[in-house]
Amino acid sequence: MASAKKVNTVTKKQGFFTNLYRYREYYIMLIPGILFFLVFCYGPMYGLVIAFQDYYPLKGISGSEFVGLKHFKALFSNPFFLSVLKNTLIISVYKLIVCFPAPIFLCIALNEIKNAKFKKIAQSVSYLPHFISWVVVSGIILEFLSPSRGPVNIILQNLGFDPVFFVAEPKYFRGVLVASDLWKSIGWGSIVYLAAVTGIDPSLYEAAEMDGAGRIKRIIHITLPALAPIVTVMLIMQSGKILNDSFEQVYNFLTPTTYEVGDVISTFVYRMGIQKMQYSFTTAVDLFKNIISFGLVMLTNYVARKTNDYALW
Repeated sequence: MASAKKVNTVTKKQGFFTNLYRYREYYIMLIPGILFFLVFCYGPMYGLVIAFQDYYPLKGISGSEFVGLKHFKALFSNPFFLSVLKNTLIISVYKLIVCFPAPIFLCIALNEIKNAKFKKIAQSVSYLPHFISWVVVSGIILEFLSPSRGPVNIILQNLGFDPVFFVAEPKYFRGVLVASDLWKSIGWGSIVYLAAVTGIDPSLYEAAEMDGAGRIKRIIHITLPALAPIVTVMLIMQSGKILNDSFEQVYNFLTPTTYEVGDVISTFVYRMGIQKMQYSFTTAVDLFKNIISFGLVMLTNYVARKTNDYALW
């Protein structure tokens, strides 16, 4: 028995090196990506020790005093942190409810377009906002919603309503964030689902049509089941981003009048870390955020594995 196990181990090793040599070109192509993650993602993780120190740049990490969980205690006793955490969760949940299913609906709509030329134009138009920076997008939205010259308020005034400064009104601010994120991300987000749809055998649609299934039934019984695996995986990955708000978006829209509803973790970290130079405290905030995000991914993956056959692992 021992000799058989030894032979199997040797065989597996030989098979591994054989495959490594056979697909060497593909493994070589992986090297830049691996180096990127090692240098920019895993390398900086050494700096997490700052969260447990009273860090001073002149002393460096090795010379700063170790203070244990001091900054985590300060985090949970900070009067602004709970408000910031609440805003982050509310905005992220709104985006998850609105922006997550939207690319799926767009994918299905594009898949139903029969005119190839119009389909390409529609895809290109929906992709374009993804390549515009949030600085430019915020400028476009601010002009579009301007109370003096924005087309939305011009229409409202023609209908007899008073102009509204949507971006500066707390009750509208979160809606502006969600709507602008939807406009910017819906087209790019649909690419993954379109790739899955193109893998569906056309004969399935033809057979369903011959059996009398209408467009809606074909979508329900063919398109959606084909999208189920990728939707599950994307939902698991999206759950880990609930606390990872978009700093560029929020920072460009945020005003003093909307701090109570729009101040999120990233803007809080920016103020405390960059402006007030509390490096250890903000590192503790980010570490807390990433631990929660990791837990959410694990939980969502566990639920997905228990409820269906699709999960990350």
